[in-house]
Amino acid sequence: MPFRELGLNDHILSAIRDAGYTEPTPIQSAAIPEVLTGKDIIGIAQTGTGKTAAFTLPILNMLAAAKPAPQRRTSALILAPTRELVVQIEENVRRYGKNLPIQIALVYGGVGERPQMAALRDGADIIIATPGRLLDLMGRGCANFSALRFLILDEADRMLDMGFLPDIRRIVKALPRPRQTLLFSATLSPDIEKITREFQESPKVVQVGKRSNPAETVEQCVYEVPHPGKQNLLLHLLRDPAMQMVLIFTRTKHGADRVARRLEQSGITTATLHANRSQNQRIRALRDFKAGTVRVLVATDIAARGIDVEGISHVVNFDFPPHPEDYVHRIGRTGRAKAVGDAISFVTSEDRAPLRSLEKFIGRGIPRKHAPITMSASEEPKGPRPSRPVHHEPVAAKSPSKGIRRFFGR
Repeated sequence: MPFRELGLNDHILSAIRDAGYTEPTPIQSAAIPEVLTGKDIIGIAQTGTGKTAAFTLPILNMLAAAKPAPQRRTSALILAPTRELVVQIEENVRRYGKNLPIQIALVYGGVGERPQMAALRDGADIIIATPGRLLDLMGRGCANFSALRFLILDEADRMLDMGFLPDIRRIVKALPRPRQTLLFSATLSPDIEKITREFQESPKVVQVGKRSNPAETVEQCVYEVPHPGKQNLLLHLLRDPAMQMVLIFTRTKHGADRVARRLEQSGITTATLHANRSQNQRIRALRDFKAGTVRVLVATDIAARGIDVEGISHVVNFDFPPHPEDYVHRIGRTGRAKAVGDAISFVTSEDRAPLRSLEKFIGRGIPRKHAPITMSASEEPKGPRPSRPVHHEPVAAKSPSKGIRRFFGR
């Protein structure tokens, strides 16, 4: 089914074509028509399935069809768990709404409040926000949601994991009814079902794929390695030129820094993404990774939540995740859009029980591989040193001005 059969207007269809897309993904085909009918929706889909456009496209379509108000007031509120995801959603809205007179405000922590307060008072058609900062600014009387028509909760499962439910409840309580509420999550857990009963009216469930299974295009393997040998094994694997764009997960932010320092010392361009990095540093790291300026991005789970980067060739679980759901989220960053990707996990003796739980969760075993070199903390892997990859010219990263970015369509 092509996009033109989904009921989207010509301005949006033109923007979709300019972005290089011709057919919707399964979650888009299933969700967009339902959203356009005005129903509350529960969308269940993994990261990398195109779920962001599954709500931004119909919301833009309905905003474009509305009669312009004499004074700009907020029509849509999108809540997301992290600053990075807020920025990525804004990029998605900007891409598909470029032909529309839409104004957007971003609200998130880690940056100054005054520009955000001013942007909310000036009025924006769409506000994209993290719950904590938005609730703080609402308490100061900065936001006017009297004309709100749409509420979207993206990555709802992760927002619950991060403890945002009390903040979300307070925000939702302050919003008007009737409104259309869309909730998107990777899983339909009992906790998610509970909040849908609180926030939605007779929602329609749209679920695509098996929620517990990684993409079939991801080749998975496990290396059993003692903890002191992980760094050397990683350096050995990175000698493979096929590892062109690598996302590495560590359990802690300090662990991420240690891995990144070792890789940089070995001539491998690396960036980090974790809570100790400033907002501008995190945005720059993502943009450099997308542009190919750095070959490796080392991240923690929470900081990487919602990362949407095309072309990731390998995901490496330097520290094995304790929960199966985190594993599925992590490796969902590769093997997208029918492209083949690889997921490599380092497993120590302490990780054997979580590995068994994971294999039970996904319903299959993961092939084991033996470390190709003798591992010790002091040994360097043998073989030619990796040469620095050829990089593109650094892209000028335009970070949001103090947490706010706006655009006006033509």
